[in-house]
Amino acid sequence: MKDIIPPRPPNSFRIVLDLEMRQKRIDTVLLQALRDQNENILLKQISRLAFKKLFDDKKIQIKGQNARPSSALAKGLTYIDILGY
Repeated sequence: MKDIIPPRPPNSFRIVLDLEMRQKRIDTVLLQALRDQNENILLKQISRLAFKKLFDDKKIQIKGQNARPSSALAKGLTYIDILGY
């Protein structure tokens, strides 16, 4: 089966998570992934308050849908877009 890669929105930063197990919450996994990456220094150094504001402002999307901090993540590949970066 071939993975369908959703189109990346303009003016956004994409992070791809490859999870071995289902995760109950996106916020902890995504924050760690942002801290581990080296492509976007602003997101690498983002504060917890600014990170929370991204969710509040609906700037984090999974497959084009707005994500909530409590959104679960399925096992396998997940494409997350952060708008405005």
